[in-house]
Amino acid sequence: MYAGGPMASKRNSSKSKAAQRVAHRVNLLFFTVFVLFTILLLRLAQMQIVEKKFYSAKLNATTNYTIKTSSVRGEIYDATGLPLVTNTTKNVIAFTRSNTITTAQIKQVAQRLATLAPLTQTSVSTRDKKDYFLATPENYQAVVARLPKNERYDNFGNSLSESTIYENAVNAVTDDEINFSEDEEKIVYIFTQMNGTSTFGSVNLTTGDLSDDQIAAIQGDTADLPGISITTDWDRSTSDSASSLADVIGTVSSSQTGLPSEDVSSYLKKGYSLNDRVGTSYLEKQYESDLQGSHTIRKIRVNRKGEVIKDVVSQQGTQGKALKLTINMAYQTGVENILSQYYNSELAAGNATYSEGIYAVALDTSTGAILAMAGLSHTPETSTTTPDALGTITDVFVPGSVVKGATITAGWANNVLTGNETLYDQPIYLSGTNVIKSWFTSGSMPITAVQALTYSSNTYMVQIALKLMGQDYTPGMSLSDSGADTAMSALRKTYAEYGMGTDTGIDLPNASTGFLSSSFTPGNVVTEAFGQYDSYTTMQLAQYAATIANGGTRLAPHLVDSIYDSNSDGSMGALSQTISPKTMNTVTIPDGDMAILQEGFYDVVHSSSSYATGTSMLGGAISISGKTGTAETFATSSSGATITTVNNNVVAYGPSDNAKVAVAVMYPHSTNSNSKASQYIARDMINLYASMYGVS
Repeated sequence: MYAGGPMASKRNSSKSKAAQRVAHRVNLLFFTVFVLFTILLLRLAQMQIVEKKFYSAKLNATTNYTIKTSSVRGEIYDATGLPLVTNTTKNVIAFTRSNTITTAQIKQVAQRLATLAPLTQTSVSTRDKKDYFLATPENYQAVVARLPKNERYDNFGNSLSESTIYENAVNAVTDDEINFSEDEEKIVYIFTQMNGTSTFGSVNLTTGDLSDDQIAAIQGDTADLPGISITTDWDRSTSDSASSLADVIGTVSSSQTGLPSEDVSSYLKKGYSLNDRVGTSYLEKQYESDLQGSHTIRKIRVNRKGEVIKDVVSQQGTQGKALKLTINMAYQTGVENILSQYYNSELAAGNATYSEGIYAVALDTSTGAILAMAGLSHTPETSTTTPDALGTITDVFVPGSVVKGATITAGWANNVLTGNETLYDQPIYLSGTNVIKSWFTSGSMPITAVQALTYSSNTYMVQIALKLMGQDYTPGMSLSDSGADTAMSALRKTYAEYGMGTDTGIDLPNASTGFLSSSFTPGNVVTEAFGQYDSYTTMQLAQYAATIANGGTRLAPHLVDSIYDSNSDGSMGALSQTISPKTMNTVTIPDGDMAILQEGFYDVVHSSSSYATGTSMLGGAISISGKTGTAETFATSSSGATITTVNNNVVAYGPSDNAKVAVAVMYPHSTNSNSKASQYIARDMINLYASMYGVS
């Protein structure tokens, strides 16, 4: 072998091929770099030329905040302008959260406030205490350090999100670490209020009343109290004169509870904030949109560095509107005194031992305005009574014979009775039941529709019910199921036209529509006809009386007469809206038939017959028409004994020929069926109205 032989040639050929491969790879690398560089240049050109506006906007991006602050709530007045519900202002500590303050700093502010202001609340949750504990950075770091690795990192060793780690830290805080003293829990409560405030939002902190010295100390320590200021807040105050109507007026949420959870969505859609104070029941809730007023709206813009570059008030809030009620508190108080006078006498006589109270309503017959709604709730077998005006729309009782005007109307409306038709008051013998009689029944006596009302004939009404079922009365007959549903529907339909067993249209939420059983027998249809089955509220009976009094127009009862703007001092300003009468329906009978009912109601009080049931309402400055009702009921004593009782009820109106006021009185579970207390109350309510309003 020699140099330059075949082996050397092979080696040279291999080196040449290797060099070619390297050169090829270098060329490919340069080409790839060139392509990528070209793409980069093109992308930079696109960003700087085509998408310049987009990236300039990103560079200059800002964050906008809209802050809403509620205004002072509107006040409530009686029909004469007497303040019933006002706002009492007081100095409070406010905290406004900046966009830069940390939870650790908030905790320091809360601790500093504890040395300057009287802290009172300790109602904090376990989560509140854990958040407070972790607000100290050293505490948070120590808890995170002892977390298992899988609660800090994922399967690839990447750190979990800060929010996830925080929740894991919350779960890892021990009970011993949050075993705070009562004083520390007061600080936790303040911290929780502050920490729950949105960026640039404000909250009035819950503390005890502030003295002048405490206010001065807080105002002089601004360096250690970032975001803290002294402002004014308001509390809702009901006057002593309106205390008996407090439940009807309703309640308002606090700034801490804010929007009720069940209504949050609907309120937020209307532009409310979560901590807005709103009406939560009855009048305050019904007229929330008027009483709330408008928000002050503040718009804040912050740049990428967190600097505020714009802060303007785009809308100045105004105080809520004022409500003027239909109730004159002088008349309301007079009605309450009348109720107390007679009910206390009934208690003293032993007649009301098992009664749960007594209730009365007065309505304007031409507008539906509520003139008075009064009640006394009684604890059976005691002498304890409390005001219960709300019971006039929430508590239901069996009405008794007061409904007989509606029963006769059902007879006319369904063509089973004609005008002042004569039927016979007689014992009603139905197979399998006790004999049904009127209180005066003795043999067989012809009576007209007017007399059936005057004397309060049960058997007249039973015969109407039987006719509605398609069954003419014969002694000893068996009631058939056939026609029972139709008859009950007919009765209830007509009763509803008068307001019984249906929505009255009152401007208050949660008013009862009465109790109507869905399961009934033919026998129940018979007793329904004279008021011994379904149950109604006192307000429903008052609407019934007013409908007969005005000739058949059922008007919705309303508690608010008008709505006013508020002056700067909170008092009533200019008239904004007058509440117009609202017609629910008209009773569909001829005028002549309505006149028969009105004649019967007049004779209940004025007839010289010894059978007339309402003559105790005679007397006074104006003529009264009405209808009495005595429903047989039962009560249970504390020992478990069954006590036979009656509901003594009355509906009435006056003056008889030009009615201005209609009243209803319900006195349940009396042990004296001959008690005239309800009649006396109705009479005195109408006479008081006449004397106060100059009606003759």
